[in-house]
Amino acid sequence: MDFMSDSIAGGRRFRTLNIIDEYTRECLALEVDLNIGGLAVTRTLERLINRRGKPERILCDNGPEFTSRALDQWCYLNDIKLCFITPGKPIENCFIESFNGRFRDECLNLNWFMSLREARKTVERWRLEYNEIRPHSALDDMTPIEFYQLYDEGEEKAELLRASG
Repeated sequence: MDFMSDSIAGGRRFRTLNIIDEYTRECLALEVDLNIGGLAVTRTLERLINRRGKPERILCDNGPEFTSRALDQWCYLNDIKLCFITPGKPIENCFIESFNGRFRDECLNLNWFMSLREARKTVERWRLEYNEIRPHSALDDMTPIEFYQLYDEGEEKAELLRASG
């Protein structure tokens, strides 16, 4: 996960919390708000866990929201390993950095947001297109959603085999 920022037409800055699944390349969340602190990060992660299950680890940089007591405590209570990249080495989090570049080029740089509400709607439309329409060469030209469904179906079959055997 990582943060980015942009601005509304009047000059007011907003931030995005970008969370991707490194395996499926799916963008799980693109939260847009004026301020996103550690507690807001935990709320987003809690929502994702309820929808997709718990990850073993979360990789992020050393920003204050990610090193906050709120996130540290939440990860501890949920038995999730919080992994930090080396300061000044964004290449250690290459999947999110690649995603951020696409998001900047294809969404943030191409739109002039008149309001925070408009930014949220535009960003969510872009996220859905990224996940559901755009094929990824790293996923054998499947979309992240197609790849996840294939993976999820394989996991269900494996569970059935283990249960029956």
